[in-house]
Amino acid sequence: MKRYLSIACLQYTATKDELVTLKTVKKLIYNAIEAGADFITLPECSTSLQENSVFTKKLAKPEIENISLQYLKEIAKSKSIYILIGSLPIKLHNKLVNRSFLIGPNGKTLYRYDKIHLYDVNLPNGNIIRESDTYLGGNTAVIAKIKNNSIKIGMTICYDLRFPGLYQDLSLNGAEIIVVPSAFSNVTGPVHWHTLLKARAIETGSFIVAPAQTGEHQCGRTSFGHSLIISPWGQILKDAKKKVCMISAKIDLDEVIAARKSIPSLHSIKKYSTNF
Repeated sequence: MKRYLSIACLQYTATKDELVTLKTVKKLIYNAIEAGADFITLPECSTSLQENSVFTKKLAKPEIENISLQYLKEIAKSKSIYILIGSLPIKLHNKLVNRSFLIGPNGKTLYRYDKIHLYDVNLPNGNIIRESDTYLGGNTAVIAKIKNNSIKIGMTICYDLRFPGLYQDLSLNGAEIIVVPSAFSNVTGPVHWHTLLKARAIETGSFIVAPAQTGEHQCGRTSFGHSLIISPWGQILKDAKKKVCMISAKIDLDEVIAARKSIPSLHSIKKYSTNF
């Protein structure tokens, strides 16, 4: 039996106010539903971006008090769709986690994933970013199972993209689609974004679905945009470019089987010794 999934990526410019951002998100979700999508993905920092960790920590809430989470769960239930919330800052213990949620058509949280690899970098433009000052890194890789467990989706977030071992592990354990909700900057995006995402698709023989933030945010940063849907063969099926919009595609999971059969590198991994 053929297995298809109608996927959408939402691309927009998150504000500092989650209620303002949610108005844009709701409109784009409805556009995606009209286009036939039943699995809708949002970027990292799905409903707000703040100037710094002080503001992020001040505004973060536990799951049960998170307005965005409850609002999106209601939409998922009312429209009987899956919504992948790219990430929300969730208060946990003395720190926050950068947590992704997969919400089911019943409005319930089916899966959670806490970003494992935190963005601690020194960029060429002089910017020093320490995501670990705000967040506690996760330690569990997650594969979501949907449609009566017939489709398996690996969950990652943004900087995870630079760690191919995670994507290899997800694929070796059954993931056929890997989501990469992101907020890539204009510093790294132009050179790294398309290359890394295509590489992960080709290496794993998986569909890559990468919803992204775009444009100039109230907090002062600029996001690269270019939400992408990429085939297991590494072909870019959809690219949102720089605009606020929704992109969608009906994907055929048999393409995963075909790609991995043609180039069975996942099952040709060898252990080796070294001389160093």
